[in-house]
Parts: sequence; C-alpha cells; structure tokens
Amino acid sequence: MDMLQNTDFWIGLVKIIWINIILSGDNAVVIALAARSLPGHQQKKAIFWGSAAAVVMRIALTVVAVRLLALPYLQIVGGLLLLWIGTQLLGDEDDGEGDSKANGNGNLMTAIRTILIADLVMSLDNVIAVAAAAKGSTTLLIAGLAISIPLVIFGSTLMIRLMERFPIIITLGAALIGWVGGETILGDVIFRDFMAANPWAHYAAAAAGAALVVALGKWLQQRGHKTPAAG
Repeated sequence: MDMLQNTDFWIGLVKIIWINIILSGDNAVVIALAARSLPGHQQKKAIFWGSAAAVVMRIALTVVAVRLLALPYLQIVGGLLLLWIGTQLLGDEDDGEGDSKANGNGNLMTAIRTILIADLVMSLDNVIAVAAAAKGSTTLLIAGLAISIPLVIFGSTLMIRLMERFPIIITLGAALIGWVGGETILGDVIFRDFMAANPWAHYAAAAAGAALVVALGKWLQQRGHKTPAAG
C-alpha cells in the first residue's frame, strides 16, 4: 500500500500508459486488419483475446527485449514477417467479406495468430521504452500494460468501423505495416554502422517496405479476381 502513496509510482504509471497510447497505434491497425473480415461477434473475440494475449506477451518480452535486439538478423526476420503479414492482409481484402465470414473458429484463430505475430515483431522496440519507464518495477510494468488493453481494444474497434466506411484505410493500414517492416529490417544490428553513415536510408527502407506491401497486396487482389474459386 505504501507504493500507492508514492508519487513516483503514479508518475511511472502515467508514463507507461502514455507510451502505450503513442506506440500502439500501428498495433491497433494490425488488429483491425486481421479482424475486419470476421463476423461481428468474432471480431470482438479476436480484438479482445488478441489484445490481451499481446499485452501478456509484451510483459514477458520486456524482460529479454534488450538482449533480443542485440541478436544479429533477428530484426531482419521480423521485418520480413511484417512485410508478409501486410501483403496477406491487403491481398485478402476482397476475400474476407465472403468466404472468411462463412467459416468459424479457424478464421478466429488465424486472426489471433496474425495479431500475436505482428505485435511480437512491432513491440520489440516499444517494450524498451516501457521498461525504461517502469524502472525495474514489475508491478508498475504489469499495471501500466494491463490498463493499456482497453485503449488498444477501443482503437482497434474504431479502426474497423473506419475501414468499413472508408476502404482506402485498409490500403493505408497495410502500407503502415510495410513501413514498419522496412524500418525493422534496417534496424538490425548488422546495419548499425551503415545507418550511422546514411541516416536517410531509414526512410528509404520504410518507404520501400510500404510500396512493396501495397504493390504485392494489390497484385494478389487482382489475381484473386482473375481466378475465381472453384467449387
């Protein structure tokens, strides 16, 4: 109880919540893209369980994040995963409204798995900022991340509504995932010296990732139109 009367505790808690609000925007986009093609009741399940599991995963990841980021090639693999996820989510844009809503738990589990994989990769950098704000306090870390769950859920639900009304947001969301993917690849430790000498490459890689995801995603959409499902 003494901890609750400590001003530093509340300041740290506010910092963690604020960091999560700022850094969870791209995560909310991923959750919305992954859940948008599900029926309404399954959308809520995918958003809730995907968000909750992602936050629990972040708590565990925080403990080892600094060490993980020091491993060569890890962020390259993570960035490539994000490019693949963004491409698949955009490529499935037209399929989702029909076939996906007809299927049950398989699509729900697929959406949750997609959310977890993307959040794992996109959170590697984020959790370092959260860990710094927690200053070694596990209680503060868990409390701050737990409070952030409804914020991510609200953001994801709002994004789905916007995507239904303005389909262009789906393309922009996929481009955002590609942007983060490009950033993640060049953020790998093997590119540290190169990035120090060529800071412009950060934006070039991010833009290339966004363009690649949109181009491949649109190509998959067109391919889907040209080859209607048999049977």
